[in-house]
Amino acid sequence: MSNVIQLNLPSRRQRRAVRHAALLENFARNRRYGDDVFWLKENAELLNILECTGTALDAEALESHAGFYANVEKRMGFFPQYYRFLLSICLDLEDLGLAQGAEGKGEFLARWVSDQGLVDAELSDLQRGEGRRLMQRRGVSPRADDAGLDDRLRAFVARSQTFAMPNKKAAYELTHIVFYLSEYGRKDPLLSNGTKESLIFAGTLSYLERNADLLAEVCVAMTYAGYNPPAKWVDWLTGVTSGFKVAQGDKAVKQDDYHEYLVCNWAVATAAGGEAFAHPVVADSISFHRTDDRAAPLREMSECMFRLDDRRSSDWGLMRPYLLDTLSETSRDILLEAEAACDDFGAFFAGFARTGLNAGLPLRPTGSAG
Repeated sequence: MSNVIQLNLPSRRQRRAVRHAALLENFARNRRYGDDVFWLKENAELLNILECTGTALDAEALESHAGFYANVEKRMGFFPQYYRFLLSICLDLEDLGLAQGAEGKGEFLARWVSDQGLVDAELSDLQRGEGRRLMQRRGVSPRADDAGLDDRLRAFVARSQTFAMPNKKAAYELTHIVFYLSEYGRKDPLLSNGTKESLIFAGTLSYLERNADLLAEVCVAMTYAGYNPPAKWVDWLTGVTSGFKVAQGDKAVKQDDYHEYLVCNWAVATAAGGEAFAHPVVADSISFHRTDDRAAPLREMSECMFRLDDRRSSDWGLMRPYLLDTLSETSRDILLEAEAACDDFGAFFAGFARTGLNAGLPLRPTGSAG
């Protein structure tokens, strides 16, 4: 982001505890307000990453969320449609140490959510899986009659051909299902080999698009599932993470790359074994900005393949010379990196090429719409 400057922030030797406290305070008090659903989303995401990476926090670091915790029941009663955000924040604050020495609220709220049947109001299996996982953290098991939920989730993530084509919604659902089934790396999610291929395909597309946000989630999901993400992906994400800039005060903006910043740090801690949130932070309004070149070959590849019509082939060996000759130099280099990082790039490309999907479809309209 060319109009964001590197600011005179504290030394990189800033103590970890001070850094974490400032980061939490910024998300709790400086970016948005507590009754804004985007406040709930941002804080739920940050606290979730801190909790599932086992981050040790000083008691003072959580003080910025003490007011929210004190009134979480009131918010839950008036905003039950946001129960997943509210319950997630409550449970993470407790598990990070906010309610030490006192009776926590998480179990009571989990039972209330179950008694109200709020999971029954969810439309998708993904949301039902998230709600169930949250309540199970306090020993509450809703929807005991839905014995097929895990089977349906596993069937969705095992269909690898879904993830060989650009579909960000499906790809994020893939990663989140792995998070929930593995309880964020705490148990074996019992996934098939098809799911590993799904993650490789989704990660390959993300790398070709230079989508660090999605690739970070893929790398975390692979790690939680017991798979090793390709070193090339992890190295690239580590570089993206270290290159973020932090804007402060009147330079800070609300529409920033905060989510990419959070999940890239998550991947650094989980897949690379590094330290998350190493950027120095001050207790002021701040925003996060990715700064690396985002030139990517994915769109060029798609346009090239689409123009080929019936000359398009799913055989990577046949199409490889043509694509390498057609793409720009930068895109060609990234494509070669993606190929080297993938165990079976040919299998990915066969799905990406989509050569058999137009069988039986007319190439031109046969009549006008009525």
